[in-house]
Amino acid sequence: MSVRFLLAAPEAAHVAFQPLAASVSTMSAGRLIAVVAGLVGLTGVVIGGLALRSVGRTDAVSGRSRPAVALGAGLIAIALGGLVVATSDSGIGTGNGRGGAFVALAVGMISIILGGMARTRSRRTG
Repeated sequence: MSVRFLLAAPEAAHVAFQPLAASVSTMSAGRLIAVVAGLVGLTGVVIGGLALRSVGRTDAVSGRSRPAVALGAGLIAIALGGLVVATSDSGIGTGNGRGGAFVALAVGMISIILGGMARTRSRRTG
């Protein structure tokens, strides 16, 4: 065995075990959870916005349930996004869903803020 082969073996092993980026069409578990979290958070933002808009109206159909739904959706989005961020082993752009998880965290926080504002305003007026 030559010295060159012994020195090159650890480098070749390092190259062989590097994680590969997922292709564009591959739907990994991290991507799927991040997409679901983003959609749940976006639903919470829409419901929170509707709840905030209809706080002072007398014809409001569900006065106290919309802010609670927005708060719950935001909490679920933050929990799922945090789970993906904590368990992904690579950076953004590798197909693990980390970028979508950061978006889900931001959208979930917006949903919680809108739901909290609507809940606070509904307590003042009602």
